[in-house]
Amino acid sequence: MEIRVLEELVEFNPEKMKKIPVFDSEHMFYDLYALLPGQMQKVHAHEESDKVYLVLAGEARVQVGEEQATLTTGQAVRAPAGAPHGVWNASEQPVVLLVVMAPKPA
Repeated sequence: MEIRVLEELVEFNPEKMKKIPVFDSEHMFYDLYALLPGQMQKVHAHEESDKVYLVLAGEARVQVGEEQATLTTGQAVRAPAGAPHGVWNASEQPVVLLVVMAPKPA
């Protein structure tokens, strides 16, 4: 059985958003994204995969398709397959997201 303590895995990179693998398989990935103020994941799309962003700490600005919203701790959003999506930290505090994508892109 694989068990991870998420708060022990969190680390930030002053240069760019940090992706931290938690679980990874041929079917999906389960990552932490750690963003310092001003950091972002550029808007992009995955034609065959859904992605879910769940805010674990802080406040994240997300875009899915043409819509944008600010998510706070405990809120999640799904980017369906093919929808352009991205996330950024427009706040003054660090942000930690749990990100799940399935099926895992090739």
